[in-house]
Amino acid sequence: MSSPRSSIDELRIERPAEQKPRSLLWPVVACVAVLACGIAAVLWHRHSGAIRVRTAKAAEIGGTGTDRTVLNASGYVTARRQATVSSKVTGKVVEVLIEEGMKVKERQILARLDDTNVKAGLDVAQAQLESAKTAVEETRAQLKQAELEFTRTTDLAQQHIASQSDLDKAEADAKALRAHLAMLERDVTVAERQVGTWQQQMEDMIIRAPFAGIVTTKDSQPGEMISPVSAGGGFTRTGIGTVVDMDSLEIEIDVNESYINRVEPGQAVEATLDAYPDWKIPCKVIAIIPTADREKSTVKVRVGFDRLDARMLPEMAVKVAFRDTGSGAAGRLVTIPKSAVLSLDGRDVVFVVRQGRSERRAVTVGSAQDQDAVLSAGVSAGESVVVEPPPGLSDGARVEVTNP
Repeated sequence: MSSPRSSIDELRIERPAEQKPRSLLWPVVACVAVLACGIAAVLWHRHSGAIRVRTAKAAEIGGTGTDRTVLNASGYVTARRQATVSSKVTGKVVEVLIEEGMKVKERQILARLDDTNVKAGLDVAQAQLESAKTAVEETRAQLKQAELEFTRTTDLAQQHIASQSDLDKAEADAKALRAHLAMLERDVTVAERQVGTWQQQMEDMIIRAPFAGIVTTKDSQPGEMISPVSAGGGFTRTGIGTVVDMDSLEIEIDVNESYINRVEPGQAVEATLDAYPDWKIPCKVIAIIPTADREKSTVKVRVGFDRLDARMLPEMAVKVAFRDTGSGAAGRLVTIPKSAVLSLDGRDVVFVVRQGRSERRAVTVGSAQDQDAVLSAGVSAGESVVVEPPPGLSDGARVEVTNP
């Protein structure tokens, strides 16, 4: 028989143990860790996508946009008026009367050719002219006699002394001599023109200066053959010498077609001859030749000197600075490193760094000074420009400045 206590224990109702409340610490820690990892990933991604660049500050230089250089170029002094003087006919040179550096006047004799054969032809033509004139005089005398004979025969015929046959013969003789005289007079005209032709050939044996100038080359010597066209290989000259009109000196410049918009007729130019680097020569643009050289991508510009000088010589090398003497509306000039300027799509551009990103800007390069470029527009003083922009740099790209 079981005890009363065990029976009572069997009748007891068992209650489940009370669950303890869970802690909130671990979820908070997990959320913070995930957020930190996300921020780190974003920062890492931004850092890995930025392009590393070096920058330099644009520095302002003295002066404003008034009377500034907008373009530098180089060229050569050329003579607008020069000629290699030759003869009109082929002949042998017998006398040369010029030397290099000699001043000559217009129509001055420079050389003579052998005129022996031409002179002989002229003598024959003059003799033929004299013969024709003599024949005319003889025929005139015969015509006068024939006209008198015709008049007498007419009177005798009216008196019925001379027959009609005699009258007709006298009339025919007079008409024949009159026609013969006209022919001889035309022969005299032909002979005179033949003489003129030979005289012109004699004149062609004398080579004269086409205009006043200075002889720069002497190309022939007595005894050489000369011809207006190249003939006989290297044994025939095509000119006596070269004459240059020193009053027609100017400068020829080939300007890159990307910068031709900075040049205009009448624009002021400052020229410097390589032979005289300290001599600043005032000039002006004469004309812009309205065509471009497709091989060199240049446009030819003619620049004239305001005042000529004896030190200026043809083919001298010269540097020119095209000046802008406008109202000064453009901003102040700034200087940046040359390596910051790129040429894209035919324009000069730079990359400016603003708030961690690159910004492409078109600029106007006025001149170059050693390692720097002078800008008249596009960048303000104090702005940071990318030096030696890397190939992958584009407008709006993220950049990281790595200046030391």
